[in-house]
Amino acid sequence: MTRPRLPLPSRQEIALGIITVLWGGTYYIIQMALKTSGPLFFIGVRFLIAALFVVCFVGRKRIMQGIPRAEIWRGGLIGVVLAFGYICQTIGLMTITSSRSAFLTALYVPLVPLLQWIILRKAPSKSGIAGIFLAFVGLVLLAEPWKSGLTMSTGDGLTLLGTFSYAFEIICVGLFALQTDSRRMAFVQLVAGGLFAFCAMPVMGEHIPPFSWGWLSCALVMGVVSAATQLVLNWAQKTVSPTKATIIYSSEPIWGGLVGWCTGDVLTTCTLVGAGFIVAGVLASEVKPRWPRFRRTLRGGAVRETPLERKRRRRPSMSDLVIRGSSED
Repeated sequence: MTRPRLPLPSRQEIALGIITVLWGGTYYIIQMALKTSGPLFFIGVRFLIAALFVVCFVGRKRIMQGIPRAEIWRGGLIGVVLAFGYICQTIGLMTITSSRSAFLTALYVPLVPLLQWIILRKAPSKSGIAGIFLAFVGLVLLAEPWKSGLTMSTGDGLTLLGTFSYAFEIICVGLFALQTDSRRMAFVQLVAGGLFAFCAMPVMGEHIPPFSWGWLSCALVMGVVSAATQLVLNWAQKTVSPTKATIIYSSEPIWGGLVGWCTGDVLTTCTLVGAGFIVAGVLASEVKPRWPRFRRTLRGGAVRETPLERKRRRRPSMSDLVIRGSSED
């Protein structure tokens, strides 16, 4: 009987997983920064510092010389969408609880394959749908929305806008990744996001805070994380589909919960069960049974591979084609 195969994750998927672990541990840093700075100013400073780190990591000549106009508007669009999502979520957290915000933000898990289907005309696979469902159930259990009810407020609406922004940003990166240089795109996104946050300050009535080593040190740490995130995200999503990327990102609350536990938070049984559902979602998205062979085995037929199956199995994967044909790697 043929067993479901569990392929080893690619290096792009491993990189996205590491970034998700780092990102899940930044909530505590953001909370510290907001004690001495407004949300828009901190987001703007963080994004521009991250852009500076991208230049340091990659090199000024590779970034600044000859940026095509297409990469400027594509990266600018993604940067504005990303910054808008952070702004909405941060402002929403000022009026609603963190658990309620987590539940509403979790809606980007089913939104990504839905938008992918609408925009890219690419329906998710059955294993991807199962993984998305399990991950979404886990996120709901982590958030425990039944404790605060389901009434809609201004904070809820802002958080929902941020959720749509996150989903659309993942789709845009997947749509533009193969057509652009990932390093230049990361730089343009961060600069556009930082400038957008600064331009939004007078509209929202936010002023520049007095200098503090608190928000500056937090911005430096978050700048490094943001730079690494955008570089890895634009590189990895050349070969990782938006649906699978969303499954990987959905493990972020697990790492955030672990960091919270290390700082004194209590992990309830519901939280642990939700984390288990998210892990199950990740595994479900990776398990890909060879259904034709499985059905033949159930009928008592031969289990040997057909010539067509051997030919398909020996074809190079998309990641092999991109890695061998790209000069970036």
